[in-house]
Amino acid sequence: MKILFLLFPLILLLVQGAAGEKERGDMGERVRGFCSRRSCPYGTRFVGRCAGEYVCCRR
Repeated sequence: MKILFLLFPLILLLVQGAAGEKERGDMGERVRGFCSRRSCPYGTRFVGRCAGEYVCCRR
């Protein structure tokens, strides 16, 4: 029974991390692009923002 108190916070952290992953890639999936941190690589162009410091790029 004591182990449940230790597992509960771990499960919450995993669920919270999984929720953030979808947020980052949402814009990129809508425009068939990808999310990159801060700037787009050479040969791609900026098409929007994903979340926070991530930008959406497309070839």
